[in-house]
Order: sequence, then structure tokens, then C-alpha cells
Amino acid sequence: MDISATTFLKQATTTAEHFGFKSIDTLKKHPNCKQSTKIAYTGSAQDRRNDALHGILTGGMNSYCDAKLHAIEAPTLFYSIDQIPRSQDAALSFHIFNVDKSIAEAILIQTTRALMNDLGHTQHVVRINSLGDKESSTRYTRELTNFLRKRLEDMPPIARELMKEHALTALAHLLEKGHELGFRSPNPLEFLSDSSRKHFREIVEFLDLADIPYEIDSRLIGHHECYSDALFSIDTLDDLGQVVVNAPLLVRGGRYSEFVERNTKQTISAVGAVMILKDSKTPARHPKPKAANSSVYVVQLGFGPKVRSLILIDELRRSGITVYQDLASDSLSTQLRDAEDKGVKYVIIIGQKEYIEKGVILRDMEARNQEQIDVPTLISKLRRSTRVPTVDILV
Repeated sequence: MDISATTFLKQATTTAEHFGFKSIDTLKKHPNCKQSTKIAYTGSAQDRRNDALHGILTGGMNSYCDAKLHAIEAPTLFYSIDQIPRSQDAALSFHIFNVDKSIAEAILIQTTRALMNDLGHTQHVVRINSLGDKESSTRYTRELTNFLRKRLEDMPPIARELMKEHALTALAHLLEKGHELGFRSPNPLEFLSDSSRKHFREIVEFLDLADIPYEIDSRLIGHHECYSDALFSIDTLDDLGQVVVNAPLLVRGGRYSEFVERNTKQTISAVGAVMILKDSKTPARHPKPKAANSSVYVVQLGFGPKVRSLILIDELRRSGITVYQDLASDSLSTQLRDAEDKGVKYVIIIGQKEYIEKGVILRDMEARNQEQIDVPTLISKLRRSTRVPTVDILV
């Protein structure tokens, strides 16, 4: 399916907005941002080169600092329209700041998968890995270094030279060249700390619950100066279930919190994803998403309910129903207060009981009553009762 850059960006921004992402231009209008000062940023051109995604992923830190988004002091989801240097291919990056928990990766995976489906690339697989936190990566790097040093004579000259920089850099070269040492090297998942193992396990649980095809790929790595904890990619498949080489859509993502901390001297969690439309050219005028005021708010409480809510939000999107939500929030009262402030007619609540029973509570905020119903009934009722803008989907 041929997709123009304009169509790609229009669909991408619409999908991003549905899942709670906002444009930088929207977020920087926040009163706190206008009154605050910038965070000092000491990144370099080399830092951007270390980001295999043309510096776009870690470039989210530039946007965050320049727009003074730290002043919001809350989970912040934003997207940015980008252009690949030289090729000028169109790209969209998604970023989530101030969310330590695995729901951030889940939101990014669900959003980018939804966009791929919207663009007609319905056959794909998620590949996922984790390099862990500082404790994990230190242990893994030590083991990897020992493994490779014992086999220096079996390594190609370039890999031996790269060992002077870092063992992971040498490993990346070995994997790129298909060298057997790369595939025999230690598995980073075996060196995860308890907290990193829990974080990674929760992402896998989300993939299982959402019935998303995935592979745990211990050879999916990123530059040690950029990535920490979880990394993922979404690969397009052909009719035989094989990965399409040079597919038109490239999707990569991961955590880069340690990169942010190293360059700002502040502890700020950051995770992002980049989608690139190859062989395209970013239009001079960027399309703007339609304003989509909703009369529905999805409220959740707990890890399982968060995941179920994320899946439901996508189901509602495909049914043409826009929603408000705050999946990063762990406070029921905060979400209900936000729903009141937005003046929505309906609030959908998913707690532990609803998660187990695979139903929801639908609260009518005007009539002040509520009922427990299943999802098909919920969607049918909302489509009849609400007048919300439909979501443009290509397929």
C-alpha cells in the first residue's frame, strides 16, 4: 500500500492524539511552562550520532527541555514531526516523560501498532529486549567483555578495534555482520536486576493480554550511551510470516532515561518510539489533527486494569469513539476529578473486579447512575448515545 507523507503524518497525529499524546506546540502553552526556565542541556553531536534513529529518539530530550515541559510536573506525552537528514523521509516520534512504570512502553507499542494497522500494515511482529538498569548493564557488560576478550583472535579486525570503545559496540558490529560470536554472546536478560526483570515481565504480560504477536530477541540492542532498560521494534511481515527487508515503515523504540540524566544532571524518566516512512519527503506544511472533544473518559486503577483500559481505548478508537484518559495516573480520585473538569457525559471505570470479569462500569455523569456491562454492549451504547467526532482510519 503506497502512502504519501502527508497521509502518513495526518493519520499518525490523529492516532497519537487519541492515545493521549499532544503536540509540543500545545503543551508549551501550559502556564507553568511559560513562567519556568529551561533545563540545562549539555548534549553533543556525538550523542545524536549514537542514536541509530538519526538522533530523533533522544532528540525528544531537546524538545522537552526547549519547551520547558519539566514545569508541568506530571506524566507528559508528546509527539513531534521530524525529517530524516539527507533523505528527508517523514518521521513521527512519540515520547513519554515522568513515567517510570511499564505502562509507558505499553502505550508506545499499542499506539505505533495501531498506526501501522491504520496504514494497512496489519501483519507485523513486536521484537523486545532489555539491557536493564545501571546495575544490570554493568553486570552484563562485564560478562560480555570477558566473553569477547577470550575470543579476540576469532573476531574480525574492525570488531577488535571497536572493543577499545565498548564491548556492546563490538557486539553490534558482530551482529550486523552475522558473525557467530554475536549469536553466542551472553544474553542480557540473564543479568537483569529484580526491578528491571519485573519491568520487562510486565511488558511481556501486556503483550500476552493484548494478544500481540511478539518475540523476545536478546540480540536487539542499542548504543550503550543511549538506551537503558527495554527496547523494542515492530517488523512488517509478508504473507509467509517472514520479516520484510526494507519495509516502508520503520518502527523502533526504547527507554533513554540514563541518557537524559547524563545530559541534564537530573533524574527524569524518558521512553520514546520513532516511526519513519521510507522513500517519502516531509511536506513543507505539517497536517494538524482535528480537534476531538469527547464525552467519554476511561478511568483505571492497577496494572491489569491499565492494560485492559489501553486495549479498550483502541477498540473504541476503531469504533469511531474518541476518549479522554490518563493511563499514567495511579490515583482514582485524580482521574475522576479530571473527568468532572472536562464535563464528560460518561465515565468508564475498570478496577480489579472489572479486569477479572472482563467487563466495565459505565457511569452516567448527568443521571448520576452506573451499571456494569460487557464491552460489546458498552460500544453499542456509546455509539448510540454520544455524538463524538469519528476517528479517520484508512483501512
